[in-house]
Amino acid sequence: MHFEERTIKVIIDESKCVDCKTHACAAGCTLFDRGILVIKDGKPALSGDEELTKRVGTECLACEYECWFRGNKAITIEAPIPGLEEYKKKYGVV
Repeated sequence: MHFEERTIKVIIDESKCVDCKTHACAAGCTLFDRGILVIKDGKPALSGDEELTKRVGTECLACEYECWFRGNKAITIEAPIPGLEEYKKKYGVV
């Protein structure tokens, strides 16, 4: 599963969610964001549709943080940084 907020993409490896006992991602989302992640059938799901998620998501990264430290490390967030690749090439950073 994956979804997008304004500038980030949240990727969830649902195979890791099957054995999760904490559901820390949804708890973190409720505590630090607007509760866009909920647990349905034992896995994270959006509480609304994708348009709502893009509109109300705060890009707080709490779901990834909480899953990494209290869950099963199932969430990855991609946060593109405009100009980063050009900068790395210009200064020889690998």
